[in-house]
Amino acid sequence: MQWNSKVVVITGATSGIGEACAFRFGQEGAKIVITGRSQERLNASVEKLKAKNIDVLGVLADAGSKTDNERMVQEALQAFGRIDVLIANAGISMRALFEEMDLEVFEKVMDTNFWGTIYATKYCLPEILKNKGSIIGISSINGYRGTPARTAYTASKYAMNGFFESLRTEVMKKGVHVLVACPGFTASNIRNNALTADGSMQGESPRDEGSMMTSEEVADAIFKATVRKKRDLVLTGEGKLAVFLNKWIPGIMDGIVYNKMAKEKDSPFK
Repeated sequence: MQWNSKVVVITGATSGIGEACAFRFGQEGAKIVITGRSQERLNASVEKLKAKNIDVLGVLADAGSKTDNERMVQEALQAFGRIDVLIANAGISMRALFEEMDLEVFEKVMDTNFWGTIYATKYCLPEILKNKGSIIGISSINGYRGTPARTAYTASKYAMNGFFESLRTEVMKKGVHVLVACPGFTASNIRNNALTADGSMQGESPRDEGSMMTSEEVADAIFKATVRKKRDLVLTGEGKLAVFLNKWIPGIMDGIVYNKMAKEKDSPFK
């Protein structure tokens, strides 16, 4: 694939996996469109990408806004004239027991993670169909196995996985590649920004970030899976084991997952 003729749109790309994907695809020569909700952080990411001689456009946009997603596509086409790859990456996490959580928190997570994916895909799809490109959904192991205190996040990722499975089947005869990438725990700021029961940010990650796969490693795996037109990408040994075991011994996994989550720092089960 000649990446210097391709345009890649990445939602929520001012940090973590999204920003790492912008660097990885951009270093191959692709033109990059990134979105973010903070103008300051968006500008910082754009400058970092430009410093690596990557042709990039930053679009201030909220993933959960239908009109922002439509404008994102319009600005991408005005700047570069085409869209070949969408990486639906924008996402937020949460950590709270469902019984204690404000429903507004659940709605916000679904708006960003699920509806943000739907809106971005809907408006990019005509171009991707025309160019026989790729749609990449950044899901999670939680799209295969639910975890306690993350009901909204889990629901959003299960919904993403189901949506892409259905869409993939619709476009499989039209030359469009659909990849669902499910990282395991990745060192990024998603847990720091996770929402608590009242919608405030968690602040400090409850997990050891230093022992996790880096965003750059995840981005490299996603790039290689895109080139190979893989259907699914499940990352980390722990993640692969969780998916496998949940398929065959889901009842036993309930207890295993509960015990693991209960050992987290400041676990809501304590």
